Amino acid sequence: MEVEVGRHNVLLAARQTKRIKSMCSRVEGVIHTILLLGGGSASLVCAETLRQENFGGRIIMVMNVESDSILLRRMEFFHKYDIEVWLLKEAMSLDTKKKKGLECPGKDLENVKMLETPEDARQIHVACMGCHIVIVGTSFVGMEVASYMTDKASSVTVIGSSELPYQKTLGPEIGKVTMMMLAEKDVAFYMNDNVTEVRGENGKVKEVVLKSGTVIPADVLIVGIGVIPNSEFLQGTPIAMDSKSSVIVDKCMRTNVLEVFCGGDLATFPLTMAKDQRVNIGHWQMAQAHGRVAALNMLNIPTELNSVPYYWTVLLGKNIRYTGYGEGYTDIVVKGKVEEQKFLAFYIKDDEVIAAASLNYDPAVSAVAERFAAGNVITKKEAEYVATHISLSL
Repeated sequence: MEVEVGRHNVLLAARQTKRIKSMCSRVEGVIHTILLLGGGSASLVCAETLRQENFGGRIIMVMNVESDSILLRRMEFFHKYDIEVWLLKEAMSLDTKKKKGLECPGKDLENVKMLETPEDARQIHVACMGCHIVIVGTSFVGMEVASYMTDKASSVTVIGSSELPYQKTLGPEIGKVTMMMLAEKDVAFYMNDNVTEVRGENGKVKEVVLKSGTVIPADVLIVGIGVIPNSEFLQGTPIAMDSKSSVIVDKCMRTNVLEVFCGGDLATFPLTMAKDQRVNIGHWQMAQAHGRVAALNMLNIPTELNSVPYYWTVLLGKNIRYTGYGEGYTDIVVKGKVEEQKFLAFYIKDDEVIAAASLNYDPAVSAVAERFAAGNVITKKEAEYVATHISLSL
């Protein structure tokens, strides 16, 4: 840090440096090759960890995109540490996910959009400016697109098959407040409904017909109703998959086939904090943990996955944070008021907190995550105490 002392002030100038652990490059004569299918955070962290642990063999990252602009690091980084990046290898795109499409008349009309790639996002942005848009889906993709479009489209309408947004992931309590937030920006919701027909004119979307009989004018229809793993090429191989075509791995990210590992969105794995219940969690933080654990085990450094899920979504510039695994919760304890868009919610099962979510209550969820990571139980009584007192010390 540089210091300059003046007559009436002191100036401090700090040089910004990126914190990157020491990493090796490829070593001549090491013939072992590790192939990483996918270019997301799981593959990136896996590659970085391999080099940090002095793996001197060949590392190849394969991804099905046209441009290196989507990479999480600059190409100079990959060149420096001899990590090969192969683009446009469609059959090996394990990190990408194919959206479930509509199954109704008119689904192939122009301006029926799927959000799968950065190029899709750019096209949607251009197509929706000043237009009437309809979004199908009320989980992360649908709600974040609706939030983004509030000041860009002429009107935004959201169609959901459940009673409330995020009902299966964050629960109805959070669903209510997110729906209220977007409704205040004139986003219209049609819940407990489905699209039965997309009507067009001159090959383009004109109207969206719902099961209830409601007809909604539309210039663009955006579909975000779930994802399925792009694992078709593994069909017929010895690699074990579950009924949803996710690859089954253990806590070391190993598949049932020797020397084949899997991580990120494609993997279903035992979650320690959920008593080793097998789960699939498609979020950035968990994918990074997968990549690191897989890399260490590739190098015969026995390491098990013990990470606690932690993720977030941004709506109208506000962060909703979540930690844990709340599936099957039976009760909820709330500090603050959901309707005032400032709260901390504890999800309870068997008198223990299994997850927490917050809005405008940072860093409470991070504190809960630290307790989970340390293996410390948070009881329902503790949650109730926090909910009725000012202090958020956990």
